[in-house]
Amino acid sequence: MDQIKIPAYDLLAKIRQQSPVVHHLTNWVTIYDCAQVVKVLGGSPVMAHAREEVAEMAEIAAALVLNIGTLTTGMVTAMKLAAQVANARGIPVLLDACGAGATALRDWAVRELLEEVRIDLLKGNASEIARVSGLRVRTRGVDAARVDQDLTAVAQKLARDRRCTVAVTGKVDLVAGGGRLYLIRNGHPLMGHVVGTGCMAASVMGAFAAVEPDLAQAAAAGLACFGIAAECAAEKAAGPGSFKEQLFDCLYHLDRETMEQRQQIES
Repeated sequence: MDQIKIPAYDLLAKIRQQSPVVHHLTNWVTIYDCAQVVKVLGGSPVMAHAREEVAEMAEIAAALVLNIGTLTTGMVTAMKLAAQVANARGIPVLLDACGAGATALRDWAVRELLEEVRIDLLKGNASEIARVSGLRVRTRGVDAARVDQDLTAVAQKLARDRRCTVAVTGKVDLVAGGGRLYLIRNGHPLMGHVVGTGCMAASVMGAFAAVEPDLAQAAAAGLACFGIAAECAAEKAAGPGSFKEQLFDCLYHLDRETMEQRQQIES
């Protein structure tokens, strides 16, 4: 793998300039943080779940983020309604397979969405993505379990089979899609001590996908941006509480020099 630079800051500047609407049907545990992280980036978050309005809301969005973290069968129906409109309009649909492999309901929901609507960007941790790919892996609630397979090969095959971009989050983030592979080495261990950083990462990628049609590059840029902000936040934080507060501030203040100096992406 070769170290490369992608125009992550340029895409962040586009978000700040265009303020794209990012429509969420997301995790109730982290819904505020998902909205806040999009707002901090410069986007316009909307969190609309009701079946009666999701299609109408998707009409005005630039990206749609689906997250099965707090799942009901009614929410899956609403997700399909929103995604059908997004598919028809050609706006990107991101699915965070939160907790896939933990219960039969979550496995069913992911299969249902993948089969009935077009998912453009599929995100999960190692065991979630392994489970979606068909491996016999159990997820520990919504936390990643050990996966003994080559995650690079798993993600690349899943991206080919589903004709989508796949993002695997972890100590090193991985993005596969369009015949390309990115490894993103930005981030900090404190991210693993704050509830919601995985859901926020999905929202960040959704915001980047709203302004960049190359979804592999959008996902890699978003993850690098989020990871760099985490590195900056950790330098000022005393623990998880102050880290989360600083994470929003550092994301808001990210500049080109910081992004270009700290970016660690291989391709």
